[in-house]
Amino acid sequence: MQNNKQLIPRKLLKSIKEKLFRNKAIIIYGPRQVGKTTLVNSLLSELDIKEQDYRYLNGDDFDVRDILSKPNVVKLEGIIGKSKIVFIDEAQRIPEIGIIIKIIVDRIKDVQVIATGSSSFLLSRSIKEPLTGRAYEFILYPLTFGELVEHTSLFDEKRKLERRLVYGSYPEIVTSFGEEQELLKLLSGSYLYRDLFVLPTVSRPELLEKITKAIALQIGSEVSTVEIGQLVGADRLTVEKYIDLLEKAFIVFRLPALNRNVRNEIKKGKKIYFYDNGIRNAVIKNFNDISSRNDVGALWENYCVSERIKYLVYSNSLAQSYFWRTTQQQEIDYIEENGNSFSAFEFKFNPAVKTRFSKTFLSSYSVNQTKVITPDNVEEFIM
Repeated sequence: MQNNKQLIPRKLLKSIKEKLFRNKAIIIYGPRQVGKTTLVNSLLSELDIKEQDYRYLNGDDFDVRDILSKPNVVKLEGIIGKSKIVFIDEAQRIPEIGIIIKIIVDRIKDVQVIATGSSSFLLSRSIKEPLTGRAYEFILYPLTFGELVEHTSLFDEKRKLERRLVYGSYPEIVTSFGEEQELLKLLSGSYLYRDLFVLPTVSRPELLEKITKAIALQIGSEVSTVEIGQLVGADRLTVEKYIDLLEKAFIVFRLPALNRNVRNEIKKGKKIYFYDNGIRNAVIKNFNDISSRNDVGALWENYCVSERIKYLVYSNSLAQSYFWRTTQQQEIDYIEENGNSFSAFEFKFNPAVKTRFSKTFLSSYSVNQTKVITPDNVEEFIM
């Protein structure tokens, strides 16, 4: 089977196009290697923007950082010239990036700034204050189930579900058949943490990797930062700080516990999931087939929850996501609150497994839907 390097259209493209030339910057966050540069290049291609009509600046280049130092209107006008679009890649690497973008938005007429960054912490820290009210922000995730279905077909993508559970959905992984393990090992190495390792708050890079592995071994389970700290030799506050950084680098995300009506509900619990199954499996160095694994349930849950979160973000949904558990070990994998009603979901990779939803939960909340998500009906949940 040959590699398929054909470009896979991204759902975010339409949303970004709708926000162009409204006197606001476009900021695109997302993890490294997720396709941010490719997305912007696709946008420029669709707009039929000629090379002479846009300016490309890469924050990874020293000379770019140097030329953009001590920014002012005259200096920036000279750099931009007659370009209508300024594309700043890896913007988090550029000092004073927020001020630079603010000057262009406020002072240089009819120029659209598009900036990408691989760490929301580094980029948002430097742009939030200068760009208040001056920017539209987007997050680009690994490829979604829906994007892959549109690229091929629902039948083809459902046939590949087991591969997605093991190797995930990063663009290069999806299009590099037979090279997945090698590429994921590269991606999950120091490259994955590149933006975090430069932070002065990350004094122990090896600890960050240990915490990431501890989380990877607990997906689908309630996470205790105290227990993780005991495992890796760190205090609770340090573990929580590093988990927060992992979230801001788009490696993991937290799912809080729902607690409203039931006396013995878990109050401050949380689960932590990976945005991508392949990264999770690379962290624990396990690429075994589904048939020989004992963590299939956890993999399926991580896949379904992460795909749902991506779907909600891209759909601009206001729904809030939770899990639910009581001290008597009654639990529901995933809860969604929309308005004044709740939907409850359980994730079962084996469709034959019988599932019952907690009567305590159903009697305590206004529930309009309960559903068990399996490979047979997953498309109803994530696209």
